[in-house]
Amino acid sequence: MAKQERSGGSILQFSPFQSFVDEGFWHRLSSLKLNKFGIDDSPIAITGFYAPCSHSQVSNHLTLLSESLPCDESEQSSVPAISLGNRNRCSVPGILYNTNTLEAYHALDKKSLLKEEAKKIWEDIHTGKAVEDSAVLLRFLLISFADLKKWSFHYWFAFPALVFDPPVTVVELKPASQWFTSEEADSVSVACNGWRNSSLTAGVPFFLVCIASNSHATIRHLKDWEACQGDGRKQVLFGFYDPCHLPNNPGWPLRNFLALICSRWNLKTVHFLCYRENRGFADLGVSLVGEAVITIPQGWRDLQCVPNAVGWELNKGRHISRVINLAKSMDPAMLAISAADLNLKLMRWRAWPSLNLDELSSTKCLLLGAGTLGCQVARMLMAWGVRKITLLDNGRVAMSNPLRQSLYTLDNCLNGGDFKAMAAVKSLKQIFPAVEAEGVVMAIPMPGHPVSSQEEESVLEDCRRLHELVESHDAVFLLTDTRESRWLPALLCANANKITITAALGFDSFLVMRHGSGPLNSSNDVKAESEIALSGDMDSLALADSGGERLGCYFCNDVVAPTDSTANRTLDQQCTVTRPGLAPIASSLAAELFVDILHHPNGIFAGVIADSTNSGGGDQPLGILPHQIRGSLHQFSQMTLVGHASESCTACSSTVITEYRKKGKEFLLPAINHPTYLEDLTGLTELMKSASSFKLDCNNETDDDDDDDDDYVEL
Repeated sequence: MAKQERSGGSILQFSPFQSFVDEGFWHRLSSLKLNKFGIDDSPIAITGFYAPCSHSQVSNHLTLLSESLPCDESEQSSVPAISLGNRNRCSVPGILYNTNTLEAYHALDKKSLLKEEAKKIWEDIHTGKAVEDSAVLLRFLLISFADLKKWSFHYWFAFPALVFDPPVTVVELKPASQWFTSEEADSVSVACNGWRNSSLTAGVPFFLVCIASNSHATIRHLKDWEACQGDGRKQVLFGFYDPCHLPNNPGWPLRNFLALICSRWNLKTVHFLCYRENRGFADLGVSLVGEAVITIPQGWRDLQCVPNAVGWELNKGRHISRVINLAKSMDPAMLAISAADLNLKLMRWRAWPSLNLDELSSTKCLLLGAGTLGCQVARMLMAWGVRKITLLDNGRVAMSNPLRQSLYTLDNCLNGGDFKAMAAVKSLKQIFPAVEAEGVVMAIPMPGHPVSSQEEESVLEDCRRLHELVESHDAVFLLTDTRESRWLPALLCANANKITITAALGFDSFLVMRHGSGPLNSSNDVKAESEIALSGDMDSLALADSGGERLGCYFCNDVVAPTDSTANRTLDQQCTVTRPGLAPIASSLAAELFVDILHHPNGIFAGVIADSTNSGGGDQPLGILPHQIRGSLHQFSQMTLVGHASESCTACSSTVITEYRKKGKEFLLPAINHPTYLEDLTGLTELMKSASSFKLDCNNETDDDDDDDDDYVEL
C-alpha cells in the first residue's frame, strides 16, 4: 500500500441506490395481475439486477426486467429465465407489494414495511446467511399500484440500510491505484477480472481481497474470512460491486456490508474496496479504497434488537412516489390503432398528403346486409381507418356461410346460428379492438312483400327505426341480396342526402355504384316551393361538373316498381350463387369509391371524373371518380358507366320523396302492399301505356307489308 498521511476522520457518506424499471416489467405485471393474481395482493418475490459502475460519469441502477417477476407456468416458453453467472446482472432479492386501489397504495405503512425488510437483513447477518449468500444484504422493497384502465403505474422503491449510531467515520478514501503499489494494483486487477469472468463468482457482489507479502492478490468468498487470518497475509480488504460513479463517496451496498463486518467479525477498523469497471475490466483509477472506523452501537449483539433503517428512494430530491403512464405502448387498443394507422400515415408522407384520417375515423358507416358483401366491406373500411361501423341484418349464420363470409366461423353456426349482425360485430372487435361497431337485428320492409293488418305496426316501427339509422349515419352501403330490399334504404338516403354506395352480385358479374344526391332538402318538413327551387339551384351549381344533371340511384333505370324477387324461384335462384372471387372485388371497389367521395371537395354532389389527368391533382389524387362500375369475371373486364337520375324513379325522384315527407306511413304501407302504387305515383304506368300504344300504332302501319316487321323498336 502506498504510504499516505492520514487525515482526521469524517462521517462516511454513501451514495443512494437508484432504480430503473424496464417497460417489460410493467407489461408482465399487468398480465399477471389480469390473468393470475386477480385481487390477491399478497407480497410477491421479485428479482432486481445491478452491476459495478462501468462509466466514470454515470452510476449503475438497480434494474427490474420482465424476468424479475415470477414465471407463470403458461409463460415459461416466452419469459426468459434468470441467468446465473451473468457478469452484467448480479441478482438481488426483492419484495413487491402491488395494491388493488390507489387509496390502498397511499395507505401502506411505509415505515413498517421498511422495518420488516431491515429485520430480514438483520436476521441474515446474525444467522450467517449473508455470509453464504451475500446478495441478501441488498434486499429491496417495491410498492406499486397498477391502474390497468389508464395504464398508469404508481411505484416507490426502498433500499433498506441499517443505521449506525454513532455514524461510521472514514479515515482515508482515495482511488485504488493510489492506495496500492504498482505490483499490488496489477495483481488486484488480474484477480478481480478473473472473479468477474467466472460464471461461478460473477454474480457474487461481496468478496475478500487478500494481498500477500509478495504483492500477490487473490479474491476469496466471505466464508473464507477465518482462513485468511494468520497465514502471512499482508492485507485483507472487503470488496463489493459499487454501482456509484462518484469519486468521493462509496455506493449504498457498503452500508449493510459494514453492518455484517462489525457484527460478524467484531472489527472496528475496516479497509474496503469499491470495485468499479471500465469497458468490462477492472479500473483501479476509478475504484476506491478506504479505511473506515466503526463504533459498534449498543444492542447490536442482540438479534432481537433490530437497528433503525432508512432507504426510501427520493424522487427529484423529495420523499414522494413516482408515476409512469404507458398507455401509448401498453393498451392493446392503442397498440392496435398505432399499428393499423401506420400504413395510412405513411400514405401522407408522399402519395396522399391530404389524406384526412380524422374524417375517416369519425365518419359513421351503416352497412345494410352482413353477408358476403357486408363482411368484406366492413374489413375494407376498417383498413381505411373507419372506426364507426353499424351492421344491420336479421339473418342467422348458416353452415354454408363461413367459407364465403369472412367474419364468421363454425362456432357461429352452432345451436341454430348466431345473428349475423351480432356475430359480425364481435368478430370486428376481435380483429381490431378500437372499432366502434354495433349490430342491429331487424328486417327491412320491402315492396312486393305485403303485410297483414296485424303486422302493420311492427313493419312501420321497422321503417321508423331504419329512418333514424340512416339519419344518424354519414354513409350507407346497400349490400343486401335482393333488389326490393334496397328500395326503402335508397329512398331514405335520397331523402337525407347521405353518401350511398350499392354493391350487387350476379353469378360472374357485379355492379358497384354511388347514388347521386337527393332531389330535395334533407329536412323532414315539406318545403315551400321557393325553398325547393333554391335547393335545386344549389344542386345545379354543385353538380356543374356532371353536366348539370343529378346522378341516378340503383332504381333510376327501372321501368317497373321493385317486387318480390324470390317467389316461385328454385333454390339456386333464391340463394346468392356467385363465383367466390366476385364479392371481395366488388367490396373493395365499394370501399375505395366511398373514400374517393369522402375526399372530394363536393362530396355527394361530386360529378363524374372520367379522366385521371383532369382530376384536379391534389383534390383527387386517387384518380377517376366514376358513377357506376360494372365488371365481369367471365370476360375479366371492367367498365365505368354514367346514369342520370330519372324523374320517374320509384326511389329517388322528387315525386316519391315529397310524397314520403307528406304522408309518411300512409305512403309506405301502400308502397309495400301494392307495387303498382309506386308505378302509378311516378308515372311509370302511363309510360308503359304510351309504349304499348306506340307499339300498336307501328303494327297497324305495317299490316300491308309483312316484310317490314323489323322497322320498329320494342321498348
